Amino acid sequence: MRYQISGKQIDIGTALQVHVKSELSEVMSKYAERPTDANVIFSKSGAEFNCEIIVHLSTGLTTQARASAHEIYAAFDASAAKMEKQLRRYKRRLKDHHAQRSEPVELFGASSYILAASEHEDEQEPESLQPMIIAEMEAKIPTLSVGEAVMQMEISGSNALVFKNEGKTGLNVVYRRTDGNIGWIDPSNVT
Repeated sequence: MRYQISGKQIDIGTALQVHVKSELSEVMSKYAERPTDANVIFSKSGAEFNCEIIVHLSTGLTTQARASAHEIYAAFDASAAKMEKQLRRYKRRLKDHHAQRSEPVELFGASSYILAASEHEDEQEPESLQPMIIAEMEAKIPTLSVGEAVMQMEISGSNALVFKNEGKTGLNVVYRRTDGNIGWIDPSNVT
């Protein structure tokens, strides 16, 4: 597994890197087969250290965990514990999907845009109805079953996931509803 351990405006020492590699490899060996790479990003916000871990699995799924603490080692340990809990909950499903899937998840590219939010709700009517684009990025859209998409959304901690449904031609969306349930949008079933 490839590791990329970095800090945003803080120095990451060798001892912390060794700790991250040993702890993360232990978690991954228990719950995930053949992880491909891990990105660990440390940052500081006020008096707290933040740690974000992103691990890409060979099946094409991505798992992500974040945590904060007053000490940098504690922030990493809390984040690793969250990731371990996620992987433990989905271990059987990850292994089952991996057994059924002979090849990694197919990904195709799409454009992703970040639009500027209005600073004040009481502003006057905007001059143009075109939103201001702040950033444009490349996004990867996976080809998954609905069950795999829900699992990917929950493992990554996101509120929504756009995916290409296996066996169908269109794009689908799964999202977390405000009542706690999962919603699924399938435009191909609309008549």
